[in-house]
Amino acid sequence: MTWTLLAIPGALFVAGLPIYIVLLAGAAVALVLFMSVPPAALHQVMFGGIDNYALLAVPFFIFAGDLMVRSGIAERLTRWVLAVVGHLRGGLGLATVGTATLLGAVSGSSPATVAALAQALYPDLKREGYGERFSLGLVTSSGSIAIIIPPSIAMILYGATAEQSIPRLFLAGIIPGLLLAVVLAAYILLWAQRRKLLTSDRPRSTRLVAATFEAFTALFMPVFVLGGIYLGLFSPTEAGGFACLYILLIAHFLFRSLTWNTTIESATHSAYLTAQVLIIVASAGVFSWVLSVQGVPQGILGWIASLELSPIGFLLAINVFLLLLGCVLDPTSAILVLTPILIPIIHHLGIDPIHFGIIMTVNLSIGMFTPPFGLNIFVSQSVLNARLADIYRGILPFFCMQLIALAAITFVPPLSLLLATAL
Repeated sequence: MTWTLLAIPGALFVAGLPIYIVLLAGAAVALVLFMSVPPAALHQVMFGGIDNYALLAVPFFIFAGDLMVRSGIAERLTRWVLAVVGHLRGGLGLATVGTATLLGAVSGSSPATVAALAQALYPDLKREGYGERFSLGLVTSSGSIAIIIPPSIAMILYGATAEQSIPRLFLAGIIPGLLLAVVLAAYILLWAQRRKLLTSDRPRSTRLVAATFEAFTALFMPVFVLGGIYLGLFSPTEAGGFACLYILLIAHFLFRSLTWNTTIESATHSAYLTAQVLIIVASAGVFSWVLSVQGVPQGILGWIASLELSPIGFLLAINVFLLLLGCVLDPTSAILVLTPILIPIIHHLGIDPIHFGIIMTVNLSIGMFTPPFGLNIFVSQSVLNARLADIYRGILPFFCMQLIALAAITFVPPLSLLLATAL
């Protein structure tokens, strides 16, 4: 029974079918062949899987991120970061990391962040002497920060699946997300110093003041959204709605950079992306339910207990597994499928579920730019028309830097729990 549950989805996945069909097919075969349950249970569990208030935040934050890019707010944030650090040696590289961090604090989407960075900063990186491979690697890898910096769609999904506090997960992601940015920034500074890149003009206060004035309302948005959550003014789901309203108001009436036709296009595209996410949520819910009914998580828990792994040994093993999985499976699918299986195990080993949620998110964010199949790699390739071989080579040093940050996040729990325990 267990082998059938795993073998059928595995074969369909290798055959290249969409992940929701893979999961639904595995669950349907189990229902028909091994369970005395009426077929109607498939539909009931599917709809039950998306009947979760926390999931309402997903379409709101997807819509907010799309509006931000279409309205030019992302470009304003980029200009502000350049005004702050652009004069330093390696300043353009630092601006790329800084922009990725700010975009992540608004959209929570790694592919969207990579696409925005590729269009806004990649040509300047090449022109300023960073080289094609370094520029490709920097743009492709920096987008991973967007998944970790709150608000994060991946953390919303983990919180809903693991029944953990989403505000606590958001707080827990702040220091790890900033740590990833700092590690990348340190590497860029050392690389730029060794290559003796030319510095830009000295900083001009007038330029910084102008850029700050231009981007102030955009910079205030993360403060407004996250501050409202932690002050108890609204829930994470309501925060997503307020984020959309905030962007619509400033883009339409303050910046005048968004038309109503563009808004409708953005809403249509966001609805399409939301449907993609939620059909995976529903399918993963059915598959996880079948696994639970058949005792698969309990069997895996018993097997791991027989290995007598320490919590550190388990985290080492799960890091390797998640890194490999992340380069072939998107974070949404991985979180929804694995979380119900892994939660009993981490409880058994005494690992904090909030800490584990951050470990899982960081692993899968790194997997998104890990060769050969990381999604961000193909976003870069399609936007920049670059060769895959150049992207692979450019990614390698940034992959190593993020592994260092991952090790610190995994084995120093206070990095994740310091702020989360304050809530």
